[in-house]
Amino acid sequence: MKQLALIISLLGAAVYGQEAALTQAPAGTPPTQAGPHWRHLSSATGDLPIPGPSTQQTGALVADLDKDGTNDFVISFRQVAPALVWYRRTPSGWDRYVIDTNYLTIEAGGAVYDIDGDGNPDLVFGGDWQSNEVWWWENPYPNFDPNVPWKRHIIKKGGAAQHHDQVFGDFLGTGKPQLAFWNQGAKKIFLAEIPSNPRQAQSWPLTEIFSGQAGEGRNTAYKYAEGMAACDVDGDGKVDLLAGNLWFKHRGGKQFTPIQIGTIGGRIAAGKFKPGKYAQVVIAPGDGVGPLRWYECLGNPERAGDWVGHDLLERDMIHGHSLQVADIDGDGHLDIFAAEMAKWTESAKTPDNPNATAWIFYGDGQGHFRKTVFATGIGFHEARAADLDGDGRIDILDKPYNWETPRIDVWLQGP
Repeated sequence: MKQLALIISLLGAAVYGQEAALTQAPAGTPPTQAGPHWRHLSSATGDLPIPGPSTQQTGALVADLDKDGTNDFVISFRQVAPALVWYRRTPSGWDRYVIDTNYLTIEAGGAVYDIDGDGNPDLVFGGDWQSNEVWWWENPYPNFDPNVPWKRHIIKKGGAAQHHDQVFGDFLGTGKPQLAFWNQGAKKIFLAEIPSNPRQAQSWPLTEIFSGQAGEGRNTAYKYAEGMAACDVDGDGKVDLLAGNLWFKHRGGKQFTPIQIGTIGGRIAAGKFKPGKYAQVVIAPGDGVGPLRWYECLGNPERAGDWVGHDLLERDMIHGHSLQVADIDGDGHLDIFAAEMAKWTESAKTPDNPNATAWIFYGDGQGHFRKTVFATGIGFHEARAADLDGDGRIDILDKPYNWETPRIDVWLQGP
């Protein structure tokens, strides 16, 4: 259970925590409402090392990989090598380490967990539409060398391609987390159980737990279902899987019942925004256009009709591929960070969405939110809300997908 608690905290606040005023930013609009003070650092201005040569940056994870008490972060790529880069936190900033020097077509998503049981967090990423593989990387702690890549192992090889989003959780109630992941090419969700000796295993045992649609198809932008999180939705003390616009009730054995929460699927996160037995759920459109809503259950969480949605925006969100839940301002109440992509068409020379906006919705713990604009004109993709400098305050990590890439941005929250 200690391991499960650790992975929940490392998921970049995707479970309970997967935008206030700027005081300094090379791009973006002035604040419209008061909020925390932020210091904006960017590789575009030399504050952080440039990630690498790829202009297609896919995944981002936050974790304390070197166990020094301060979070680091990892960025994944496709298009050209290297496949994975680690930004290791130092007293003066971040040092760049290459985790995998090879060319891999890594998809958005990723997960962190101590897979081999040695006390060190390991990494998981899946292949995109060009790959039928899912991999994990063995943390070499304490022997970190910028010139020595981490050892990569296979979780899945074969079958359909594309694996956009993964999450760890003890969904079977065995006392040991499993890895859930989408396989978009198959339109399925698989549950992978960690082998007894994962370093030697050629693959992991897989169980198909879902097949079908999960909120895609509303318009042409929704090509596939995506999004994953873990949270105790129904308050029974057992972690549940959320994916697309669904949550999954475990029925025993390896049987799950999907229950629809929202009208669309995409990025999904959960937490307690108001008192009550059940968690509330937030869904953003991800790789599409649609509403940004939070949902609460007003009856039985196993009945789709008892989930009621509340709009957070007065307009549709455009490619809202960043969604995080965390107590950003430290007042004891959960807040919501949501942001849009600026560019997703790789062949285009100009942004698809030049006015892309990021927001923070500050919660009061009673189901009410105060909307603030965090930034405009900056592309966000797989952004993470987590403490990045060890001061106990929530910071923001942004890795645009194809906007002004290669690029990394960090907003550090001040006192």
